Amino acid sequence: MAGAVKKSERISWLIQEISGITERLEKYEVKYSAELAAVHPKFAKSAVNLVHYRALRKEDLRPIQKKLANMGLSRLDKPEGHVMASLKASKAILEALLNDRPIQEHKAHLTFKKSNRLGKSNAKSLLGSRSKGRRTRIMVTLPTEVAYNYTLAREMIANGMNCARINCAHDTEEEWALMIQNIRRASASLNNNCKITMDLGGPKVRTGMLEEGPRVVKYRPQKNLRGEVIKECKIWMGPEAHPKSKFPHLPVKLSALEKLKSGDRLYFLDSRNERRELTIAKKTDKGCVAHCFKTCYLETGMKLYKDPDFSSPPLSVGVLPRAESFLTLGKGDLLGLHKDAVPGGSGYKDEKENGVRHAHISCTLEEVFGQVKEGEQVCFDDGKIEGVIQKADQDEILIEITKARKKGSKLRADKGINFPGSHLDIKGLTIKDKKDLAFVVQHADAVNVSFVNRKRDVHDLMTELKKLNAPEGFGIILKIETQKGFDNLAKIMLEAMKTYPVGVMIARGDLAVECGWNNIGRIQREILLLCRAAHIPDIWATQVLENLAKKGVPSRAEMTDAAMAQRADCVMLNKGPHILQAIKMLDVVYKDMELYQDKYVQLWPPIDKATLPGAIRAIGPQ
Repeated sequence: MAGAVKKSERISWLIQEISGITERLEKYEVKYSAELAAVHPKFAKSAVNLVHYRALRKEDLRPIQKKLANMGLSRLDKPEGHVMASLKASKAILEALLNDRPIQEHKAHLTFKKSNRLGKSNAKSLLGSRSKGRRTRIMVTLPTEVAYNYTLAREMIANGMNCARINCAHDTEEEWALMIQNIRRASASLNNNCKITMDLGGPKVRTGMLEEGPRVVKYRPQKNLRGEVIKECKIWMGPEAHPKSKFPHLPVKLSALEKLKSGDRLYFLDSRNERRELTIAKKTDKGCVAHCFKTCYLETGMKLYKDPDFSSPPLSVGVLPRAESFLTLGKGDLLGLHKDAVPGGSGYKDEKENGVRHAHISCTLEEVFGQVKEGEQVCFDDGKIEGVIQKADQDEILIEITKARKKGSKLRADKGINFPGSHLDIKGLTIKDKKDLAFVVQHADAVNVSFVNRKRDVHDLMTELKKLNAPEGFGIILKIETQKGFDNLAKIMLEAMKTYPVGVMIARGDLAVECGWNNIGRIQREILLLCRAAHIPDIWATQVLENLAKKGVPSRAEMTDAAMAQRADCVMLNKGPHILQAIKMLDVVYKDMELYQDKYVQLWPPIDKATLPGAIRAIGPQ
């Protein structure tokens, strides 16, 4: 009897707690009534649910969850898509248990089924039709080659691409138009509604240009662990690069090669004053194939001789491309970040290793200067290099490097700069963004907006879209890449929900640097949950199957990451030489995982043998 009384008390306490939460959620709905009234009609119920979810997350639900779990009931652990329906359903079950009666139907403005339908409908409107057998879409960044290669565009769609992404930071309007033309043509041919999104560059804080590198090229044969040459370096020598050869090109006048024949050797001193030689392996009417058996550095104008004494008439090396410049920074080094757009350069020391001049490089965004302070952290190139500000004024920021590789880390031009602890007031749209947006509105289905930090950034974008007469149904994808963007995400989403359709891209690379590597797992999960609460499609971005796309072989860690990404509505792949293989792999993995995962809900098909599906075996390692 005492046990029954305690059970009744526990159930009554749970009913009272859930009723109190419901009342507090309804007060939040009244508090944000003005914002809710302004959203697009298709987001009316979703916006209310988003407000309910944000209010629910202010509560400590753990005591309630533990008691519900002990009774074998739902623990309210996945209510984000239908908050009020989840609370009312739990309350109805508890009331039925307390009063020993059938469960009374509970009425909610947004039911479980309606919530799921909204999420699916919104994802289709923004990201296009899903592929048969998988819910998660695949977005792919288009390489320039798609502009000139229709077959590649068709194969990308045929292998599983649902949405094409064009980055406005690269290529030209002419090339963008050609890419879009090939994607549209291939999409129609395959009867596939492949959407096209375009990224605005945004006010990215990046390193500026560096002093031009020398016109020098390094040729290196392949060696084993003992340092023994196991494969020579093959070089094409001629006035022009060979159209069918992938060998590196060494420009030499054709007239200088006329008297050479197979087996001849060319001797020279390379840029380090090391004696080296090339062996002519094959002669054609357009040039020669030469073999190099030792690492050498050749420069523009260098002389090559047919005899080891350097007495024969020389052959001159033509104009070589400039080597990409970089700064080498070690722990304790000083780096000057300056406003003036003058080429950056390396530092140098005297004979006693004392710094005479520190390395310096410009910053592409002037607004940074005057906003950062001494003692604040600076990260370069996705956190590969870190430093602390020693001095800051209106024209230059002096940084002491605190993290770098033991032998020094390379910092190149056009690499990202993050100020994780600084409060930067930077507007979202640049002059270039506004120019590019005019093209995007005319040719694409949606725009991806960088550096979204607050409601004002979304408002400014929608103002520009109105000026450009953006068509009905033109989509907006908000890229969340900063701590401030994450902190303000609910308000940002409510502002964006004034139009339709809308999506959120989780820029995990920048987020990890901004918020800390130890926090990225939690933060990306919170963004997914917020999107689900608003029934807004989410896009999981940055380094998905990067090794596979670039090198042709995936790592174990990235395969696990790709599988986890199926929780999102869409996963983005970046371009690479093996992008078709990456698309195909992701397509097969998600079709296999479809049996086990529907967003955050785990599914339980019958356990079968631990064998690979035939489709995955067919792909295999290539």
